Amino acid sequence: MDLLDMIKNAGVIGAGGAGFPTYAKLTSKAEYILLNGAECEPLLRVDQQLMAMFADEIIKGLEAAGRYIEADKAIMGIKGKHKEVIAHMRARISALGLANFMEVKELRDMYPAGDEQVLVHELTQRIVPEASIPLKVGCVVINAETALNIFKAMSGKPVTETYLTVAGDIPHRLTLKVPVGVPIRDVIKQSGVEDLDDYAIIDGGPMMGPLKTGVDGYVTKKSKGYVVLKKNHFLIRKKSVNLNQARVINRTACEQCRMCTDLCPRYLLGHSIQPHKMMRALSYNIQDINELQIAQLCCECNACELFSCPANLHPKSANIYFKKKLAEQGIRYQPTQKEYQTRSAREYRLIPSKRLIAKIGLTPFDQPAPMTQVEFRPETIEISLHQHIGAPAIPVVAVGEYVQKEQMIGKIPENSLGAAVHASLAGTVAEIKENSIVIRVGSYV
Repeated sequence: MDLLDMIKNAGVIGAGGAGFPTYAKLTSKAEYILLNGAECEPLLRVDQQLMAMFADEIIKGLEAAGRYIEADKAIMGIKGKHKEVIAHMRARISALGLANFMEVKELRDMYPAGDEQVLVHELTQRIVPEASIPLKVGCVVINAETALNIFKAMSGKPVTETYLTVAGDIPHRLTLKVPVGVPIRDVIKQSGVEDLDDYAIIDGGPMMGPLKTGVDGYVTKKSKGYVVLKKNHFLIRKKSVNLNQARVINRTACEQCRMCTDLCPRYLLGHSIQPHKMMRALSYNIQDINELQIAQLCCECNACELFSCPANLHPKSANIYFKKKLAEQGIRYQPTQKEYQTRSAREYRLIPSKRLIAKIGLTPFDQPAPMTQVEFRPETIEISLHQHIGAPAIPVVAVGEYVQKEQMIGKIPENSLGAAVHASLAGTVAEIKENSIVIRVGSYV
């Protein structure tokens, strides 16, 4: 079995973000394979700890993927502030005899250093074209946990667990290894918060993570963290504004200062995205498709909405509003540029992480979240069949069937992009829903 089949059978996807199936990323040749170790979302502490704990495995997983796509070079991007991790990774790369193929480059402590297109430029000086992917400039990007999962897949071990950080206004900040499908409520309880009535939860990083309604739901392969904050916190109030409310606010208050555009990471890379124009289009009911298409270039990093706007408005929401309108009409952005150059002011407009953390009110909670061993014993787990980009997995088990840990319970549909899913704990299939499988843990009945 070749590496691609191993990765496919193991259900490896991007460990974070949209969850793109990793085997699909490795089907084309590329000059560079890049490891995203930036972890630029405030408060999350997963990748830096994984690289310290599993350096050799991550290096070997990255090497295997790089060799498979015939890359000339593998580059790890790690923020320079993580000096011990950088030194450790460099030492292990040398000890494994890979110094001619792999190197570590230090990233600046800015947001969003982990955005794929920002990372590509920081590590290679290349600019991914508008509405395109890193492969267009000879790069494939994976993150640290994905590299670890590739290594495990090489020995036949599927993805049944994920590492995530629980952070925020809580007694105990910690990072955990969690079986996929465990109730989120069980994870949050490990932080010492029993009564969640006064709290709200952000699913993921505080910048891009959506606000959860309640604490229902289950951990997926791409879960990277939960930020728990009091309901009156600035971030919770900001993320509670829905799209229609944001549209009304934007139309009445935007003064066209263009700070949202001037600090936009993709605009600074030379792309045409200009959030202030979307704010203008809302105010003046502009219907020009050519003018509105640039909204589709927004990566929704939220820098404009949570950092740049001096009036606390919602530029990202304006982009999302027009993205949805264009999608409904079947309109896709068509790039006109062929050559890209960074804006001349880029070096002076990068967003320092510490300033961002202060701006969004998280400085008191910017503390270590050490790796903590916890054994989860849930009564049931619920494993999503659609925790990735592409088609949902098709169940290959039946209600009443006993399944072993790591057994495949959902396969990729024929001729589709997707990812297999596996049981993270042994038990009996209790229910097969439209998009998930419920397993009664440890039960033969």
